[in-house]
Amino acid sequence: MGEIKLDNLTKEYGDLVAVNSVDITIPDGSYTMILGPSGCGKSTTLRMIAGLETPTRGDVSIDDEIVTDLPPRKRDLSMVFQNLALWDHKSVRENMAFGLEMDGVPKNEQNEQVERIAEILQIEDKLDQSPAALSGGQQQRVALGRSLVREPDVILLDEPLSSLDAKLRLEMRAELARIQQRIGTTFVHVTHNQEDAMSIADEILLLNNGQIQQYGDPIDLFEDPNNEFVANFIGTPSMNLLDATYVDDGEQPYIDAGGFQLAIPEAYHDIYRENIPSRDVHIGMRPNKLRPARNGGTPDMPSFDASVSMVETFGDANWYYLDAGTDEDLIMKTADEDVIQSVSTHDDLTVSVSPDAIHVFDPEKGEAYT
Repeated sequence: MGEIKLDNLTKEYGDLVAVNSVDITIPDGSYTMILGPSGCGKSTTLRMIAGLETPTRGDVSIDDEIVTDLPPRKRDLSMVFQNLALWDHKSVRENMAFGLEMDGVPKNEQNEQVERIAEILQIEDKLDQSPAALSGGQQQRVALGRSLVREPDVILLDEPLSSLDAKLRLEMRAELARIQQRIGTTFVHVTHNQEDAMSIADEILLLNNGQIQQYGDPIDLFEDPNNEFVANFIGTPSMNLLDATYVDDGEQPYIDAGGFQLAIPEAYHDIYRENIPSRDVHIGMRPNKLRPARNGGTPDMPSFDASVSMVETFGDANWYYLDAGTDEDLIMKTADEDVIQSVSTHDDLTVSVSPDAIHVFDPEKGEAYT
């Protein structure tokens, strides 16, 4: 078992509030990513779970046992550090068995456990080598194996992929997901890389300035952001955000974005009228939700006219920079081969967006209306 509860978890350093009242439950057996920009409090949160930092206020519980005052070794968890902390003068086997040795486990049991985990990690043929002789990915497996052999309820990972090159990073994050699914241990993984989090996490805890911005399924953060920070931080490229005005004249509600207007379809009138005051707002639209309109658009799909000012090609998709009369270009992202073949720089087109993909935010607080 490895359910983690953080209850009003707070860490202050003098006047600096590094982590502010974090309240979440991390499910047993999940792969949870703590995500956010540098200095947001993610590593401090992880270190409080580990027992390496003492909370100013609040509690950490593992399987309903409050462990806030327990030292790290009594929390039934293990940690993989960013710098791996492997001993080159010891063999891979000795590195992996170190925690078991400290716990007084007999030598034959140490070897059995190390060899079992090494097979899972596909490094069973490296056990008698020095970590210095291994590749970066193999060293990552050794560091993870040192944690796994103790069979903890929770494994904490602090930026374990940050030092790897792009190709190895992709391979290793897939391996981490595979290993976690196979053994079923709760993984809590700190990263600043949203692609790592979006690709393998069961849940994402997104922090900024020490506060929770959103906690939940990666798709929820992408499709239904709580606020503009989430909308801007999640997604590549990030959400198109525009100054606009929501206008309701009693007949046809619409959004005026300055360079264009988006008519709200009748099926959505009540939703907008109940949730959004007629006033200045910010609107957001994901680049992958914009697409060239068929036959100039339809009444149930808001649309606007734009010209293509630039195209970026990435092989698997194109990014189209659209001049729609606003202060900044909007970005449309598509892998549609018909669009890629037919739309070029300087082309004029009508762009449609599903009403469900139009996000409206309070311009002062940044919170989502819809």
